[in-house]
Amino acid sequence: MSRNVSSLALQREGRLVLLDCGEGTQRQMMRYGVGFAVTDIFISHLHGDHYLGLTGLLRTMSLQGRPEPLRVWGPPGSARTLRTARDLGGDRLTFDAPIGELSPGEAVEGDGYRIAAFDTDHTRASIGFALIEDPRPGRFDVGRARELGVPEGPAFGRLHRGEPIELADGTVVTADDVVGPPRPGRTLVYTADTRPTERTVEVAEGADLLVHEATFEDAAAGRAMETGHSTSVQAARIAARAGVRRLVLTHISARYAEQPGRLLEEARAVFAASMLAKDGWTVEIPFPDEAEGPE
Repeated sequence: MSRNVSSLALQREGRLVLLDCGEGTQRQMMRYGVGFAVTDIFISHLHGDHYLGLTGLLRTMSLQGRPEPLRVWGPPGSARTLRTARDLGGDRLTFDAPIGELSPGEAVEGDGYRIAAFDTDHTRASIGFALIEDPRPGRFDVGRARELGVPEGPAFGRLHRGEPIELADGTVVTADDVVGPPRPGRTLVYTADTRPTERTVEVAEGADLLVHEATFEDAAAGRAMETGHSTSVQAARIAARAGVRRLVLTHISARYAEQPGRLLEEARAVFAASMLAKDGWTVEIPFPDEAEGPE
């Protein structure tokens, strides 16, 4: 088997969060050198393959003497169950692990980004997550700054941060004089388990990466609908309609363990920039203005 149950480690500028935490997550993190410096864990819904790894992971962190707090987030109505999972094992954790609930439309704010919850359509209360970065400052025009007589050094940094400076002759130079328009940040959208929905299309519009479940092949679309899942073709259609840069297919049924490429072929026939996730796999997300096009 090349695919464990659901957990996605998201690393951004030194911060590490987990999206879902299925059983065996801690083992996979050790196996692939992810590290345990997790600040937040986001649980999409209370099916065991998405949260039963929480107990072992938190206990391992505690045995290692972790002092830093770690926040756990789940959908509405999940706090009681997640507290039970957190507290299994008897001994008190060496760190605080508060449990919070996120309703669709709510977000956890970070430094220069936010992780927002949105509605998904599964067989019980469930949410997806979108990491949305703030716009970045525009490019600094060094040549123009020199032409205006701005001395190199701290003045450059102040202007790039949006602060005006006054030159020795009394001339005031503002950021508008030397800094281009704001540049977009990156967006990653993760659905977890869901039927295909219009809401996912809306949230993922223009996203740099969409991680969408594809439990079944297209021939099993009826079964997917009954069980609250999507097919590879349905995921690809959402990616195409949303105009995302790349699509990663996840949550592949074990029935395709020997031939997972069947689902990828179906998806690529609809959306060429489709990929198939497997354990230990890493995807780099470039900034929109640095990417040349879908890979």
